Amino acid sequence: MQDLMTKINEEVYSEVLSGLSKPQKELPSKLFYDEKGSLLFDQICRLEEYYPTRTELMLMKSNVESIITTLGENIFFVEFGSGSSLKTRLLLSNLKNVSAYVPIDISEEHLLKTAESLRERYPGLRILPVAADYTKSITLPDEVAAKNNIIGYFPGSTIGNFTKTQAEDFIRKTRSLVGKNGGMLIGVDLQKDIAVLEAAYNDSKGVTAEFNLNILEHLNREFNFNFDIESFEHKAIYNREFGRIEMYLYSKIKQDVRSGDNSFHFEEGETILTEYSHKYTIKGFAEMVSGSYSIEKFWTDEKEYFAVLFLKAG
Repeated sequence: MQDLMTKINEEVYSEVLSGLSKPQKELPSKLFYDEKGSLLFDQICRLEEYYPTRTELMLMKSNVESIITTLGENIFFVEFGSGSSLKTRLLLSNLKNVSAYVPIDISEEHLLKTAESLRERYPGLRILPVAADYTKSITLPDEVAAKNNIIGYFPGSTIGNFTKTQAEDFIRKTRSLVGKNGGMLIGVDLQKDIAVLEAAYNDSKGVTAEFNLNILEHLNREFNFNFDIESFEHKAIYNREFGRIEMYLYSKIKQDVRSGDNSFHFEEGETILTEYSHKYTIKGFAEMVSGSYSIEKFWTDEKEYFAVLFLKAG
């Protein structure tokens, strides 16, 4: 496991150096989810302005019987980017005869703590945690990989964090993992009023700002950067052209940041792009996944803020 995590860290460090070398500096959003970041995101999910989590939970609670029936029995349930598995507990409490639950997350410490908590809550359930970057190629446990009733789960509209090309690539990877008889249950944030969107990513309590800035703390701790956290600030804006929220860290001053022999210069006002959050329509999402899946069924709230879709492998 240690050799695997070393390899993952080396790959992530390479991504970081590459991203900070681009004209528009950027960082991979998966760096948000160290242990502190995962806990901060749990706080974000409880904020008044942040509608996605409560809307998705309400949607799933009100449609849980229909969702469970659609997923079927004796499934191998594989979650990509499991975090605290909050929404997953609703499903695990209702699914019939789950063969195994496989949570996949890049934050090994947080993953193992969550897995232990779930074992206490569901003592008869096989839980097989996989510490991995789910945007890369993943090897499922041997007892799962060869099965023909694998259902992937990707909640929380995280698919929106990918560019269109990245999203299509991720969808193809999941299709390869679940197999020809498998499927995917996935959360998708829908297009809506811009004021609602921007408020959700610039909350009044500043939790999202702390979450965004924590990515620099993560880099300082794990990769020996020397970011001065106080000299950066958070801002999220909606890009109408691409239909997405864009989250940035702004440099308040002219400065240089180092990691080992690598140095990166920032002008005052220069930005680091840390996250996209694309907002979809059902039709547009169906077109994007059409090479791998078809939408067999979907559920949405009365305001049509959010949708949970079941994709059947094509």
